[in-house]
Amino acid sequence: MFKDTKAFSGFSVDDIPRAKQFYGETLGLNVTEEHGMLMLHLAGGATVLAYPKGNHEPASFTILNFPVPDVEEAVDRLTEAGVPFEHYEGDIGTDEKGIFRGEGPTIAWFRDPAGNILSVLDQ
Repeated sequence: MFKDTKAFSGFSVDDIPRAKQFYGETLGLNVTEEHGMLMLHLAGGATVLAYPKGNHEPASFTILNFPVPDVEEAVDRLTEAGVPFEHYEGDIGTDEKGIFRGEGPTIAWFRDPAGNILSVLDQ
């Protein structure tokens, strides 16, 4: 039934102008705004919707993962742009930069201005 439909994902934010600045300028994504909502245009043609929600609560899981050739470099560049990284202990313990280097891909988590969790990880 949906095999040929161009499905897309979405998530809420509490401030569309701040989200537009973050996703467009800080992360460098192609962002368009329509009807008070943002469309994040990702490589490969995928689109993700960011919509305003008055009683927004940040997602408790990673909503977007950005594969990069060098996680350390991506973390350094985002840190320079003022993006703080999450620090975890235990099974997903991160180093001083916020990078997990255990089993699985090297990955680092950070949040958008609305508190939603994003990541950069090895391609």
